[in-house]
Amino acid sequence: MQNPLFLGIDIGTTSLKAAVFDKNGRRIAMRSVDYQLDSDPATGFIEFDADRYADMCFDVIESLTAECGRITALSVDTQGETMILADADGRPLCPAVVWLDNRAGKEADLIRERFGNRRVYEVTGQAEISAGWPACKLLWFRNNRPDIFEKTRKIFLLEDWILYRLTGNFVTEPTIQSSSIYFDITARDWWDEMLGFIGIGRDMLPRVIRPGDIAGSFRDTGVAAGALDQIAGSIGTGVTDRGRLSEMTGTALAIVALTDGIPPYRPGSVIPCHIHAIEGKYCELLWSSTAGMALKWFRNSLAPGVGFAELDAEAAAVPPGCDGMTLLPHFCGSVMPEYVPEARASFHGVTLAHTRGHFVRAILESVAFMLKRDLEYIDVPADTGIMITGGGAAGSLWPQIKADVTGRSLSTVCESETACLGSAIIAATAFGYFASFSEAASSFVKIKKVFTPSGADYSEAYARYLRLNAEYLSRP
Repeated sequence: MQNPLFLGIDIGTTSLKAAVFDKNGRRIAMRSVDYQLDSDPATGFIEFDADRYADMCFDVIESLTAECGRITALSVDTQGETMILADADGRPLCPAVVWLDNRAGKEADLIRERFGNRRVYEVTGQAEISAGWPACKLLWFRNNRPDIFEKTRKIFLLEDWILYRLTGNFVTEPTIQSSSIYFDITARDWWDEMLGFIGIGRDMLPRVIRPGDIAGSFRDTGVAAGALDQIAGSIGTGVTDRGRLSEMTGTALAIVALTDGIPPYRPGSVIPCHIHAIEGKYCELLWSSTAGMALKWFRNSLAPGVGFAELDAEAAAVPPGCDGMTLLPHFCGSVMPEYVPEARASFHGVTLAHTRGHFVRAILESVAFMLKRDLEYIDVPADTGIMITGGGAAGSLWPQIKADVTGRSLSTVCESETACLGSAIIAATAFGYFASFSEAASSFVKIKKVFTPSGADYSEAYARYLRLNAEYLSRP
């Protein structure tokens, strides 16, 4: 009998990745598909052909099955908030409205005026009301495209759409619905008051099942309900309890921290809380727009032709604290914990003695300072370990700086495609090969390297960063 194989499909904003793993978490094969969104700067519309999302999934499943043989089970994780409106037969009435789409700004204002930020947070976990949320987009269609709105009988988020196309079943799960702002994350059910304000009925929404519940089958492969991409990625690093959290430094910085409940509302905070895939748990999701992007910008603009390894070597020769240089890394504004979108990046304390290596190290240290500030803001216990992924986890210097700045142990994992691995873990658990996500993660996730604090003193440099950052962000 063939050993079981598990497929994780990760649908991001501009790429789809799919990987097959065996029961020990060894990657057997992988596919990656890039695609370009349809955007209109004049209107703020950002869309994509809904059927293409499904067709890409069909293609990678067929290709990987041909290479690997029968796939036992699969699960899909996706970006949040991307929405598809369909008729009673499940046929899309318009292109998918991507989460980045900003058409519904006025509708976000209307919802804010009606419910207020505190009420929306306490029911849905979303600390801000923005144009990207599905509730705002639905109200936009009601106000601006009644021809589509009146024909709508099925409302999908992207994960729901893929599950429907694979299995024919109209189902969803709570992690992806948390940011719809029409889902009550304490009751784990639709928020009727918000549905009434938007003008939609429960019959237009999928049946709610749990992450890891069986959604149906595709041919002879079992299909399980998955999770939001960031949550799947966190499970793929082995984070299944509050003793660890996950941090990803790619283009941006992203943190997933498990909680036992919804943290109290804080005026001015924009940190969201989602239902987690682990039963009874929640998680705070934090991100900063610029992390690895800052290093890439510096290399491309100011050190063209120089490899990252060479820049790392130059930065490693600079002492901790960067000889007084500090970067405020707000190249795309400040997002969390202080939301100041008009903020911009700046290097401070630059002298003629500073070298290219100083600038590189200042970038690395600034991201570590953001990480420490985020952990302090959400009050993460000092003994919590950090599982790190993304390009920022590839070398040794940046993880060591983060360990020294935060005073915490950081671990990298062997599998780079952690969202695919997390979805495979969900699929394997759903079909009974493991008793829990935690047990499956123990088998699937392998630690590559552990970084512990070396004793380097960043206290003065971090205090300087906090002072400069507070002064800058508080300017009128």
